[in-house]
Amino acid sequence: MNNIQAVIITIGDELLIGQTIDTNSAWIAQRLNHLGINVLRRVAVGDTREAILNALDEEWLKASLIILTGGLGPTSDDITKPLLCEYFGGTLTVNEEVAAHLKEIFGRRNRPILARNMKQAEVPDNCTVLFNKLGTAPGMWFEKNGKIIISLPGVPFEMKHIMEVEALPRLKQLAEGDVIIHRTVFTAGEGESFIAERLMPFEAALPEHIKIAYLPDSGFVKIRLTGKGAEVAVLEAEMMNLQNQLVTTLGDIVIANEDVTLESLLGTTMQGNGKTFGFAESCTGGYIGHLITQLPGSSTYFKGSIVSYDNEVKENVLGVKKETIEQKGAVSEETVIEMATGALKILNTDYTLAVSGVLGPDGGTERVKTGTVWMAVANKDRVLTKVQHFFYDRERNKEMAAKMGMLLLWKFINGKQ
Repeated sequence: MNNIQAVIITIGDELLIGQTIDTNSAWIAQRLNHLGINVLRRVAVGDTREAILNALDEEWLKASLIILTGGLGPTSDDITKPLLCEYFGGTLTVNEEVAAHLKEIFGRRNRPILARNMKQAEVPDNCTVLFNKLGTAPGMWFEKNGKIIISLPGVPFEMKHIMEVEALPRLKQLAEGDVIIHRTVFTAGEGESFIAERLMPFEAALPEHIKIAYLPDSGFVKIRLTGKGAEVAVLEAEMMNLQNQLVTTLGDIVIANEDVTLESLLGTTMQGNGKTFGFAESCTGGYIGHLITQLPGSSTYFKGSIVSYDNEVKENVLGVKKETIEQKGAVSEETVIEMATGALKILNTDYTLAVSGVLGPDGGTERVKTGTVWMAVANKDRVLTKVQHFFYDRERNKEMAAKMGMLLLWKFINGKQ
């Protein structure tokens, strides 16, 4: 089954009203892309029979693979399974393996199993059951007229498990067409339009089967190369060569030649070097520490974060002088210097990052405008400070303060600033 064209349909009113963010389709699209399967569209529809049927009818005309997530639960709004059974002319029958699994789950929890729960074991007799070891709703694989429809639970960790264990291995055997390879260069400090100007000769020389994309994110730009070809080894070598050309051309602003986050970049820098860092966070409220501790193995280099949101904590815990805050203000170069050096001693780390700012929407003054964030990084030998001025809403300002703080720390550790 060459050149599979896929569509992903996510089902749920909660997606349409913004109550739940759709992460499922992004994850599925990434996995399909790794197999060389082209994703034509990602569609979200509500929990209605008409919406789901219309989406199926429309996408059936374009796609050879349709993946649905959601609507497989035990409640009245979960209508995907009976609808698909009817759509493919099947009959709901009890799958004994799923039934035994349900009984085992409820028995382990010492809870009675309701009739609506046992209905989860009923599946269309004309589908292949994709067993769900982590939950009660099995996935389903249908084939008709050379096309495939896969239905999966909407719960992300269940969906991912079924895809990884059941669906992707089957799809890998079918995806015999061209492979798709991505290579990314991560830059900081220059806007996408200026980068595009620098890359005009490079872009003009790209062969037809390799495309370039600019992915900006306030203060950062990722440049992604996407190549498609039949020979994996040949394409890999070609893509590596082009990525190296990008790095050489943009050398002064490149911070990584892979698609990573700043926190993982910091983690990679620290892994295995025996050094540690910690934070003194005011306006970010522990958010930078949260990002770092999302990474497996971060305990080997991250000692902790002192959330000194109130000035008393800055003074009593970090040792910031009362007169510094009174004379210079909590959001000032002098204060973040004392926060960073205080955290260096208290946390007993090799490096520290301190952040203090006014994120808005109010709180600014004539001296310190809303969006002003001071940050300092330090080790036992020196301290480096920087002031940033953000112009977004409170949430975005916090995110940017965290990103720029981590970037400053990464540059400091690597001797780039």
